[in-house]
Amino acid sequence: MQSHEVLREVFQTTSAKQIAADLGLSLSLIYKWAETPPSDAPPGGGNPLDRVDQLIHCTNDPRIIQWLCHRSGGFFIPNPKSSKPNPEFLIPATNSVVQEFADLLAVIATSAADNSISAVESRTIRQRWEALKSVTESFVAGCEEGQFDRVRATIPPVGGSLAKSH
Repeated sequence: MQSHEVLREVFQTTSAKQIAADLGLSLSLIYKWAETPPSDAPPGGGNPLDRVDQLIHCTNDPRIIQWLCHRSGGFFIPNPKSSKPNPEFLIPATNSVVQEFADLLAVIATSAADNSISAVESRTIRQRWEALKSVTESFVAGCEEGQFDRVRATIPPVGGSLAKSH
């Protein structure tokens, strides 16, 4: 979905007139954002979504999208870099998920040992949590791509055929 299409849908549930008033912009400009595909927008123009997208791509800095997600009450987890099927990826990825989870639990246990958690400890817990989410997302994406089935197909059966359970 393109940015102007997203905005068009948003304007069906949120008043464009109210958005214009809140942002101190003309109503026609707000509606223009929902009509103009990015390729037709003037250079440096376009709607705010396109401009943020350009900012993210020209800086190549994930802090921008992380900040936006945080401000919206969420978090950003990038997709895995490789979407090529790689059965050998799954087993190390499983180990990474388990290790990241263990690391997070260790940080939490150490931080909470004195029955209080400082701001520095909170930031460390947050960093470990973000690492766990990222590693887990890579694992889940690999599973969705069918990598688990490929790994299983390469393991010789023990005492007969592999029973497939779902």
